[in-house]
Amino acid sequence: MGERKGVNKYYPPDFNPEKHGSLNRYHNSHPLRERARKLSQGILIIRFEMPYNIWCDGCKNHIGMGVRYNAEKKKVGNYYTTPIYRFRMKCHLCVNYIEMQTDPANCDYVIVSGAQRKEERWDMADNEQVLTTEHEKKQKLETDAMFRLEHGEADRSTLKKALPTLSHIQEAQSAWKDDFALNSMLRKRFREKKKAMQEEEERDQALQAKASLAIPLVPETEDDRRLAALLKFHTLDSYEDKQKLKRTEIISRSWFPSAPGPTTSSSKAGSVLKKLAQNRRSAPACSPITVGNLGIVRRRSREVSESPHHTTETPKSGEPWVPERNTQDGPTSPRDCSLETAETSKSRGPREQEGKCQDRPQSPPGSSQEDTPHLCTLSSSLVADYSDSES
Repeated sequence: MGERKGVNKYYPPDFNPEKHGSLNRYHNSHPLRERARKLSQGILIIRFEMPYNIWCDGCKNHIGMGVRYNAEKKKVGNYYTTPIYRFRMKCHLCVNYIEMQTDPANCDYVIVSGAQRKEERWDMADNEQVLTTEHEKKQKLETDAMFRLEHGEADRSTLKKALPTLSHIQEAQSAWKDDFALNSMLRKRFREKKKAMQEEEERDQALQAKASLAIPLVPETEDDRRLAALLKFHTLDSYEDKQKLKRTEIISRSWFPSAPGPTTSSSKAGSVLKKLAQNRRSAPACSPITVGNLGIVRRRSREVSESPHHTTETPKSGEPWVPERNTQDGPTSPRDCSLETAETSKSRGPREQEGKCQDRPQSPPGSSQEDTPHLCTLSSSLVADYSDSES
């Protein structure tokens, strides 16, 4: 280090190695420069590292072990021939100064002022650790034979008490010697545990999908199993009783609503059924077919149409046709029409009569012949009217 630092230094012309010895003596300065500014007072500034955790008395903050400070080092005494040094440093969080000094008797550091130690110490005897033999005890063992004998007996009794524990520790250590067997056993245990975790996860997912749950399921315990075994969920009525009750309600229910209420699907269905029943009762057994409905116009025969008295007007399509007669006897009645058909049926054969009046609609049993006129007569013919058609 000295050779490296001595390279490329500036040596003034009046520098004399025999007189000055070094550049530091030539400049009358200390090699540590600013760190030795209080050297006349016996104080040297060094880099100090905190030996343990402390609490600052000024700011009440925690200062961890290993934090470094620029501390003033000063010798304050001796422990036998070992010097005792005191360190004074300023807290980096406040203006408080902390003073600590060495404790050669206990191989430790003691806080003099400015801070409190965070207690993390333990007794070696309580922790069952091997205690170090003190210096006085060592000298007594070397000089006193009786003391050495008593000390040996105490050590042998301590060994007998600790022998089971030591044998157990040795067996545990011997089990770790075979690395391959230990690794195989550990990997097998991991595979079994992973397989069990996968099966449990599949069961949880199946239960969440069945119950439509989006919450994570916790593992079940023995108390949960016992509580679930005590609970039983069942209905008051069985399935057969519910079916019988439903059938009874359907049988005793009325088809039609008894009182007007809000329009629902059942009331609509009841009203439709009621209307159908009323229409079926009021409708005749066989409704007559009119000529107007068929789109057929009745015209007079040639003999009747030649006389000017029997000219008739053609009704419009869609209107019912009413026969009129311009004779002295008055309008033609349904009875006259029936007489004419009877006379013509005598003169003609039965076959012509069947072909002529085969399509005549039958009157209902309760109605009279006077109400419904006949569609076919002796002196008229049926002709289709295509005047309203597009062609």
